[in-house]
Amino acid sequence: MNEPVNLTNCDREPIHVPGRVQPFGFLLVLVSDFTVCMASENAPDYLGGDLGGLLQRPLAAVLSAAAVTAIRTRVDYLSGPDAVERVFGVDLQGHGRLFDLAIHFSGAYLVVEAEPSLIEPGVNSGELVRLMLGRIRKTTGMMDLAQEAARQLKLLTGFDRVMVYRFHPDGSGEVIAETAGSGLEPFLGLHYPASDIPRQARQLYQRNWLRIIADINAAPSPLLSTPAHNAGLLDLSMSVLRAVSPVHIEYLRNMGVGASMSVSILRDGKLWGLFACHHYSPRHLSFEKRTAAELFGQMYSWLLEARERETDIAYETRAHQIQERLIERAAAQAHSKRAILEFVADYRQMIACDGIAVWSDDETTLDGETPTEAEVQDLIGFINRTSPGRICASAEIAKVYAAGEAFRDRAAGFLAIPISRAPRDCLIFFRREVLRSVNWAGDPNKMYSEGPLGARLTPRKSFELWQQTVAGQSQPWTTADLRIAESLRVTLLEVILQLSELAARERRGAQERQELMIAELNHRVRNILSLVRGLVAQSKDTATSMEEFAAVLGGRIQALARAHDQITNLNWAPVALRHLLESEAGAYLGSRAGRVRMEGPDVALDPKAFATLALVVHEMMTNSAKYGALADSTGQVQVLWRLDPGSSLVIDWKESGGPPVQPPSRRGFGTTIIERSVPFDLKGDAEIRFDLLGVQARFVIPANFVQVVPTMTGAPSRLSPEDERAPRLSGAALIVEDNLIIAMGAEVILLELGARHVDTAASVNQALKAIERAVPSFALLDINLGAESSLPVGHRLKELGVPFMFATGYGERAPIPAELTDAPVIQKPYTRELVEKALAKMAT
Repeated sequence: MNEPVNLTNCDREPIHVPGRVQPFGFLLVLVSDFTVCMASENAPDYLGGDLGGLLQRPLAAVLSAAAVTAIRTRVDYLSGPDAVERVFGVDLQGHGRLFDLAIHFSGAYLVVEAEPSLIEPGVNSGELVRLMLGRIRKTTGMMDLAQEAARQLKLLTGFDRVMVYRFHPDGSGEVIAETAGSGLEPFLGLHYPASDIPRQARQLYQRNWLRIIADINAAPSPLLSTPAHNAGLLDLSMSVLRAVSPVHIEYLRNMGVGASMSVSILRDGKLWGLFACHHYSPRHLSFEKRTAAELFGQMYSWLLEARERETDIAYETRAHQIQERLIERAAAQAHSKRAILEFVADYRQMIACDGIAVWSDDETTLDGETPTEAEVQDLIGFINRTSPGRICASAEIAKVYAAGEAFRDRAAGFLAIPISRAPRDCLIFFRREVLRSVNWAGDPNKMYSEGPLGARLTPRKSFELWQQTVAGQSQPWTTADLRIAESLRVTLLEVILQLSELAARERRGAQERQELMIAELNHRVRNILSLVRGLVAQSKDTATSMEEFAAVLGGRIQALARAHDQITNLNWAPVALRHLLESEAGAYLGSRAGRVRMEGPDVALDPKAFATLALVVHEMMTNSAKYGALADSTGQVQVLWRLDPGSSLVIDWKESGGPPVQPPSRRGFGTTIIERSVPFDLKGDAEIRFDLLGVQARFVIPANFVQVVPTMTGAPSRLSPEDERAPRLSGAALIVEDNLIIAMGAEVILLELGARHVDTAASVNQALKAIERAVPSFALLDINLGAESSLPVGHRLKELGVPFMFATGYGERAPIPAELTDAPVIQKPYTRELVEKALAKMAT
């Protein structure tokens, strides 16, 4: 029994060195001195004489001088190994018989091929090609273009059947357009296996645009050579007369074809397909018409390429537009690789797919039709093992990844893009399975045995329709898809690198800002503590009793706190002078704050100047309330301010209507603050006069601390008449505060406001237990309890209907959840006035 063989045996046949030519012309081979070293056996039939009279003779002794000159001239035009020059209507021997010539180099040899000129009166091949191109340009769509091109080529050549045969990525071919004579069986839509056109034949089609077999039954003419040369090894790849492989002749004979011609269709220099022309009897086409057909094939190739490129460009342009938006949006994202995951929908718009998977930072994100998360992770492992760092794609996943057979119905095709320098993170596009029926011209999988041609294959004789259902394949990934994928890969790598650099830079910046903030905070806290220590020491020296000491010191510290609150509420921006005066007046006079009349332009003070002036105004207001105009029910204070020509702020304090003024017998700490704070801290001026009818003072704040603003924001901290009627507490109260000293101060305030008993808790757990023991009638909650917050306590109190208020050092920026925003928020340090004011708000 013969050994089974398949059609790939044809791939081993050396069809480019057949050692023979077709007999419709003859061939001469010349060496560098234009001596004939090889010739086809049939050359004497065209030139006369015998073969011995040709070999080893100079070409000039064989052909006319004019013919030799024509050949030499064309040799000078040859450029490149695949160049072929043509000369039409040459009288080779001066006898009046004309020949068409094809001239090319084959290694060191010059090959001259000649065939009798076929004169066709009235035929202008150039004009025919122009008209043919004009007609195919009018078509719309790729299929219409192919069908019209087949029709035009049939009109030019007169072959019985002209087909446009397209190669698929797997090497198989399909007839996508056809024009055939009446009564012929249609081949349109039929597929042919890759083995029908062997690999080396495809390479020749790519190099040589046109190939004709004028008569499959014509006996080829062998090549003969002088002893110094070997005609059997002559490479005839670019020959127009090259003899045909016996396997191919048998193949055509089995199809009933008598003559054939093929014209290559190239795309980007690669074989895209063929114009396949069949005739069912011998048919020879003139060299001129074949040249016109070749030119038409070239022009069709360029037109096809242009139309396909237009489609690709539109597809790629849309992808690049999305890609640009992606880059812009990525730049605005948080500087993290996770920003890549937020553009999944954009990726799907860039490359046509049915699903997508992103594997980044050890997390899988799936969208659309995809394998499961576990299946995707296994696939990524396979990709990283076999194609690390490279784009890989397949329209038949089970062919490259056996485990893909399990999910080919969901994802038959995949395109993987690495998005990290190490083989780890990647982006995978999936396409679903497309079931389709393929009509084959015979069973492509059928095995054949060796036949009468010996160790070579006898071609198949059956071309009967054989239908196959193709499964496990998706729509193929195009070159445009792959170009977009490569561009996306580069973009994502750049984005990730940029985000990584930005993240590192931001971390460094955040660390530097944190260190700077800690240093600044440390500096300010030390300054505040030093200031408080000074206030304590100086207030102690002037106080006559412990109660007076506590009141004076508390008032001064509270003035600083009010000023600091106003500064921080505006994020350490300049604060309105009017707000400072209203705040101090309201703190001392409540509803009688109108006795302080204020007038001047809208100006704001730098935080440093604001804090300094707050202590000065506090001392002025305190002295006036104790000894001056505000000590009497009819007295008034007038505060006027203006900008001088140098833009410095001039503040005039004028008291009237109070008791007679007596200059102080000694200068206390308060007077020192009034007279020296502005000159010392701000390099300004301060002056105070104790006139009999009222104290007069002037303060000058340098221009660099002053800012003119059109309107003022914020509200004065002034008590209204309703505030004075704030409800008092009753029953037990609860204080949640993690600082014992602050809790003790708050306890005194709540007891003064009427609380019968006050419980304190330093943590959420302690507070909840205290509530379980006895539900309070009121609670004061410090929001920040170190490592926790009192918000759970607030939720519990709200459930029980117990009124409560929050306290914080963060003021209005405290992080209160929406469901607890009904509770008032007061700022530390606690004062009776602040608690009363908040209680008044709770009562309204």
